Amino acid sequence: MRNLKLLKSLCSSELQGPGSPQCFSVRSDTGSLLIASQFSVTEYDPHTGEVVRETSLTADGYLPEDGSGVVVGLQDLAELQSACLATAGGDVVLFNLNTSQLECVGSVDSGLTSMSWSPDEELVILTTGQETIIMMTKDFEPVTEVGIHQDDFGEGKFITVGWGKKETQFHGSEGKQAAQKKIQDVQPAVAWDDRRPRVTWRGDGQLFAVSAICPQTGARKVRVWNREGVLQATSEPINGLEQALCWKPSGSLIASSQRHPNKHSVVFMEKNGLLHGDFTLPFSKDQAKVKELVWNSDSTVLAVWLEDLTAGEDGKVKSYIQLWTVGNYHWYLKQSLDFDGDPQKAPVCFCWDPERPLRLHVVTHSWTSIAYDWGWTTERSRGLDVTDDASVAVIDGEKVLVTTFRQSVVPPPMCSFELQLKSPVNQVTFLCQTERTNQIAVFTSNGQISVFGKGKLQNCGLLYSFHIIFSVEVEGVVISTVHCSQTGTVALQLEDGQIRKLLWGEKTKHNLLLLIFISHLYAGDTELASNVSSFAVCDDFLLITTHSHTCRCLQLSTLTLKGLQVALSSDGGQNDETHRRVERGSRIVTVVPQDTRVILQMPRGNLETIHHRALVLAQLRKWLDGFRFREAFECMRKLRINLNLIYDHNPKVFLENVETFITQLNSINHINLFLTELKEEDTTCTMYPRPESSPLQSQVVSGQKKVDVVCDALRKAMEAMDANKFCLSILTSHVKKTVPELEIALQKVHELREKPPEAPGAVSAEEALKYLLFLVNVNDLYEHSLGTYDFDLVLMVAEKSQKDPKEYLPFLNMLKSLEPNYQRYTIDKHLKRYRKALVHLSKSGEEHFIEVLQLVKEQKLYSEALRLYTADSPQYKLVSSAYAEHLVEQQQAEQAGLLLWRCGEPARALQAFTSCSSWRNAICVAQQIPLPPDQLALLARDLAEKLTEQRRCSEAALLLDQYAKDCEEAILALITGAVWEEALRLIYVHNRQDITETNLKPALLEAVNSQTGFLEAQVVTFTRHRSRLAVVREQKEKARLDMLDEEGPDCPDAELYSEASSVLTASKYSQSNSRISSRSSKNRRKAERKKLSLKEGSPMEDRALMHALSEIITTVDKMREEIHSLLKALVLFQFDKQAGKLQLAYEEALQTMERAVPEVWPEGLLTGNAPVTGPNSTANSIMASFQQQQQQKPAASQLGRYSLWC
Repeated sequence: MRNLKLLKSLCSSELQGPGSPQCFSVRSDTGSLLIASQFSVTEYDPHTGEVVRETSLTADGYLPEDGSGVVVGLQDLAELQSACLATAGGDVVLFNLNTSQLECVGSVDSGLTSMSWSPDEELVILTTGQETIIMMTKDFEPVTEVGIHQDDFGEGKFITVGWGKKETQFHGSEGKQAAQKKIQDVQPAVAWDDRRPRVTWRGDGQLFAVSAICPQTGARKVRVWNREGVLQATSEPINGLEQALCWKPSGSLIASSQRHPNKHSVVFMEKNGLLHGDFTLPFSKDQAKVKELVWNSDSTVLAVWLEDLTAGEDGKVKSYIQLWTVGNYHWYLKQSLDFDGDPQKAPVCFCWDPERPLRLHVVTHSWTSIAYDWGWTTERSRGLDVTDDASVAVIDGEKVLVTTFRQSVVPPPMCSFELQLKSPVNQVTFLCQTERTNQIAVFTSNGQISVFGKGKLQNCGLLYSFHIIFSVEVEGVVISTVHCSQTGTVALQLEDGQIRKLLWGEKTKHNLLLLIFISHLYAGDTELASNVSSFAVCDDFLLITTHSHTCRCLQLSTLTLKGLQVALSSDGGQNDETHRRVERGSRIVTVVPQDTRVILQMPRGNLETIHHRALVLAQLRKWLDGFRFREAFECMRKLRINLNLIYDHNPKVFLENVETFITQLNSINHINLFLTELKEEDTTCTMYPRPESSPLQSQVVSGQKKVDVVCDALRKAMEAMDANKFCLSILTSHVKKTVPELEIALQKVHELREKPPEAPGAVSAEEALKYLLFLVNVNDLYEHSLGTYDFDLVLMVAEKSQKDPKEYLPFLNMLKSLEPNYQRYTIDKHLKRYRKALVHLSKSGEEHFIEVLQLVKEQKLYSEALRLYTADSPQYKLVSSAYAEHLVEQQQAEQAGLLLWRCGEPARALQAFTSCSSWRNAICVAQQIPLPPDQLALLARDLAEKLTEQRRCSEAALLLDQYAKDCEEAILALITGAVWEEALRLIYVHNRQDITETNLKPALLEAVNSQTGFLEAQVVTFTRHRSRLAVVREQKEKARLDMLDEEGPDCPDAELYSEASSVLTASKYSQSNSRISSRSSKNRRKAERKKLSLKEGSPMEDRALMHALSEIITTVDKMREEIHSLLKALVLFQFDKQAGKLQLAYEEALQTMERAVPEVWPEGLLTGNAPVTGPNSTANSIMASFQQQQQQKPAASQLGRYSLWC
């Protein structure tokens, strides 16, 4: 729906050469024109109006001096810095553009009729007077010479497979009459045909077509040849085919013109010579002739040069150049250049600029050159309020197709209405005035302006329509203007790209947006984006489409120029409302003001309406801020916007206006839909983030969840307004809560059944129950109704469900026959509500206590059962006993003993305490029983034996000494546990110094040897691990340096071999064990130990070595108190030599480890490691990273020197 708008026309009439121009070419590097006449060739710069160079063609005899010579072709050759021209006499001449010298590179005796160079300037085709084609290279070396007229069809000849005769085939819309229609003879070419061959190349230079007069029929026939000069196809006989021929650069269609019995049209042929589409010219059959057809370089515009066949009433022959475009398979006449009947002003030749696709060059008989510059534009109304119809005007010859997108979207070429003019339309625009933006002004090719409005039509001549109020001189060529009705500013775009501002009225700060043809979007002098295909400004939003097939919508008031640049350069996040993907090649047609609709046009011409999320959310926020809940709800429901936004936008305001919300919606279905879509997610933080500049909305701070808050607020409001009317919505508010209140909902339904409302239109109990069954699963609702213990309600639900009465009636009848408490117990047990079942069963009587005990054991409801009975009741004792048995099974014997002791079962309590070595409780219970002294002594010995096995020797000695009255065994237990001082005390208390010699001293010497050997073994292991750690780190450093040498300093894998890379290496290793996280804790510990393997060459050997060294240091440090006590005992009994040996061994071990700490844990390792996180990390790798950070250097106090006498 774009039009061609004339940006600039440059007319240069300073050139006055000899003779009249015959052909011309445009230099792609300089933009100057090469014009050839019957006397000379001239290079002319239309921008400066100067003749660059001129050379005579008659001086060297290339053309006769009498002016009868003809130049049949002229081509600029940029690579050779020359121009090639061909004369009708047969000469091919090179015109050197540097030296202005002429050189004849070839001559044909029979003369030349045309010359055409391939698009890549590698080949040239010459047609001769003998009806032959000569193909030559760019060095003018002959490639081939063939005759134009060939009897063969060509290599692409169609194959007949024998599927019936023509009479039996389907003929489409022509009907059966086409089968009997006889093939008519082709009529000869028209009289005005110049009978010269026409040559045109395909855009890729692989094929060329030749149109020539057939000697047998006298009509034109088109043949297609390849680069090697081999005939490919011959066109079918086409009656009335004319001389114009041009191949579409970026397609497979060849354009020509055809005169039909009742119309004159431009037709298109495929490369196989078959017709493929056409469009009718706006002239009668014998009114005009088509002299030339020329496509522009990007194949978007077809220029048609026509000339009247007969003189008009004024006796003059008029010429026309029309520009046609195609969209949605419809051809539009966008521009019509009318040249009056003055022969000197009529065009003699024209062509498109090779560099600028929309620049057309025309040269007239009087040597005047005209350059027209067009640009694509979408003419849309500029209104900002709802009175604007969002109209778009499309030029189509003498008609203006207007589509009002506010009312409907009509795909082109159709429209909402047409404006019929008397002449072709060249320009159309809308009035930029508030409340009058639907008025249209149309400028036609005959110089008339027509202004159209709703119900009004005013036609006026151009000279009498306007008068000048004041003028401003502008330096430069103005190619376009735009007016801002809000600020009174007119922006002028000059030819060199500058933007000038002309202020009318109050000066206001604003920015101008400009999209230039190379897809760059500017705001003033600042470039915003470089891949823009179209843009529009609507209200406060800038919408653009990009070549990366996206549509961006940005709010201008919230962004600075820098912010716009950043926003347009970003790709947008997952929930970025400003970003939307669109179909490839989409362009913005218009945006409906005060609406959310954006109209896009696809490359093939069809339209699509989108509701851009940014526009939608902005409009919704306006509506919600203005308490227009109904409009917001309807829009959100239509465009599938999550309804939670109604609450999340401003929770406090919504809760304060709940009644307004209900009143505006005024629909039970709409309220129910809103309630059912509620969820705990805050959509303003996830799906629809707030704009950064928007003020923060106050949140409701409460302990309740969002869904519960909204449901309660709506339910209270509806109950206060009309509980009968909003009955279904009230039920929905109960069901939708995070913990559904199905019992309350069922109770309300039951109340409706018991007391039906008398209000007209009120909901009945059956309707309410049917609605509940729609919201909730029927089985769940049946279970909840059963949980109310109301059998009438249960029957009502069961009857509305699909359940078979044989399934529930026997069960319900059985329940009705039971005692009330036992009945409820049975229901609760059926519903698996065991705690409630226990309460009701306990009230059913003592005869059901066995069932109580069984239920408690099955469901492990011991604590609940104990609360139901008094402590002195027999039931309490039985439950406690059962609970104790359960605790024993759970390896909690001490708790079981306490429970049994509490309920008066001391014997069983003693057994429980004994089994778990709780000796203090066991002694207390034994004395409470009481046990005889011999049994008490036996109990003490049993407990002491267990404690000794658990290395609780001090406690075992206490039992043996005080309760078993065996001092010798007590002393031996203390010696076994290395409790030297306590053992010595008991020896003197009981006067058993003989044990000192027999047991104590030998045990001290044995302990010295054991501790010394253990320390030596730990030092050896520590030294070995320390040496291996140094080797491993050296190997990793060497590997890292080797990789740096091979890959360079930026190699990403080099860090894997650094000194502090054990965490990174661990993360790499742990990725293969990510499944470990789902295992049990025991298996995870096992996998962790396996991962920290000390095996040489394992991936994490350095970590394993550091862990082992840390364990050794910790173990040696824990020996401090034990060695301290041993040394004191050794000194006491004068074992100084052994004591000195032990102290020296311990001191050396500590010194060895203290010296190794800086080497094993260097400072860089402790401070340089950062947790490994990121998309490639696993849970195991992150945990390994933190564990590595926690492996700190051992404290200095742990490694201090120990002295006996300190």
